Amino acid sequence: MSIEKKYQKIKDSLPKDVTLVAVSKTKPIEDIEKLYAIGVRDFGENKVQELTEKAKQLPKDIRWHMIGHLQSNKVKYIANFVHLIHSADRQSLIKEINKRGEQEKRIIEVLIQVKIADEDSKFGMNFQKAEDWLRKLGNYPFVRPVGMMGMATNTDDDEKIQNEFAELRLFFEAQQKKYPQLKILSMGMSSDYEIALQEKANMLRVGSKIFGERNYDE
Repeated sequence: MSIEKKYQKIKDSLPKDVTLVAVSKTKPIEDIEKLYAIGVRDFGENKVQELTEKAKQLPKDIRWHMIGHLQSNKVKYIANFVHLIHSADRQSLIKEINKRGEQEKRIIEVLIQVKIADEDSKFGMNFQKAEDWLRKLGNYPFVRPVGMMGMATNTDDDEKIQNEFAELRLFFEAQQKKYPQLKILSMGMSSDYEIALQEKANMLRVGSKIFGERNYDE
């Protein structure tokens, strides 16, 4: 099945209010162009260098999502064009995003990355830190949190994944009552997006189910 058909098959299965981000990391420009040609505009990358190189070569109306762990010293390279940073996972990074946003004279939208997985390799704030940061919003006028992102544990235990997503959903809904600008709940990737949908995720990050498996040795 072609990339376009794989994308369309997933897209057609989703509720209308769910945004599907095509995760194009490690994939060539030509693959992105194929999806762009059928109207896709939301693409996700996890490395700053790859993101900036692709952004230079592709149409300017693409909405680039930075979905990977972001080092503070790399924010300056994407601050003038990134559509959404999914991985605002610590105070020092948010401070840097605010600084670069001020320099670029633009408010940068972010998702607060909350750690829900049982793995040391996953990043994110705990619930308490996320709540504390939301209280300090006024200190960062060039950062606009518009939602939350979480990654479940990499496991075959669907019940565990569902419980982790449910935990984030409940926290998100509680915070949304206090901060109505929180609209996006980004959970779910190729392996678990169907479970994420059950827990009311409205943004999915899907890569291999669209583009095929990745070869990281290339």
